[in-house]
Amino acid sequence: MKILNATETRTALPFDRLIEALRRMFVEGCEVPLRHTHTLKASDGSQGTVLIMPAWRADRYLGIKTVNIFPGNSARGLPGLFATYVLYDARTGEPLAHIDGNEITARRTAAASALAASMLARPNARRLLVVGAGRVASLIPEAYRQVLPIEEVQVWARKASQAQLLVNELKADGIAASVAIELSRSAARADIVSCATLATNPVIEGAWLSPGNHLDLIGSFTPTMREADDACFAGASLFVDTTEALQKSGDLLGPMSRGVFLADDVCGTLENLCRGKVSGRQSEDQRTVFKSVGTALEDLAAAALVFEGSA
Repeated sequence: MKILNATETRTALPFDRLIEALRRMFVEGCEVPLRHTHTLKASDGSQGTVLIMPAWRADRYLGIKTVNIFPGNSARGLPGLFATYVLYDARTGEPLAHIDGNEITARRTAAASALAASMLARPNARRLLVVGAGRVASLIPEAYRQVLPIEEVQVWARKASQAQLLVNELKADGIAASVAIELSRSAARADIVSCATLATNPVIEGAWLSPGNHLDLIGSFTPTMREADDACFAGASLFVDTTEALQKSGDLLGPMSRGVFLADDVCGTLENLCRGKVSGRQSEDQRTVFKSVGTALEDLAAAALVFEGSA
């Protein structure tokens, strides 16, 4: 069994190839059971979430990702998410590779948002607001620049110092970036607002968003998490990565319980977009929302890319 560390995994997943691999996997499909979700309460009173996410193609690969999400880690100076990925031969069950799950998770998450934005954002979108400054947030600009003519990036985080650190990294990569001082004003200016936080209360208000805006919601992958208020969905065209989002995300469960929209109002999934079964953006002024909770399909596509690139 190969062991592929973070650097090797990252090198094997450039965003141009990864976005295309995701698009191809959404078109071709694979078996994706519902993830297992477990809550772990530690002795110090903190709480974590354990996700177990399998996927397979019977003629090729079986993959299982384990994700541990511990929001309290920020106080310990640690990332809030750790993940591992094991890839098997689906025909025999033989282990093929142990791959860095953090890199797979972060990069496929950013790539999926970029893939969705390529069909839902305005083709001339140039101003991107990133809400959050963690691992996934740091990758959003690079991923989006593969599919859209992004020229200006602003970053907002609860701690301005963290936003500044990310801005410095983006500038070092040649991206015109700045810290968003007033979130409402930056959201109103942005063509795209991408949220990648562990927030449990809304950080983005629909009243701030302009016609034609594309809102990308990444962080709310449990019922208790939320990044957007109800107004973000009112009058917007809503798309999801998979229908599982309607069962998992507080961003969707809350508004649905209050009658803001119905499950039937969802315009389509990322699979349907990639297969051309539904249309993406229809007009310049249309406001779109993409809500993702992540899917093991994306992990399998990324893991296969890493494994085959290491041969």
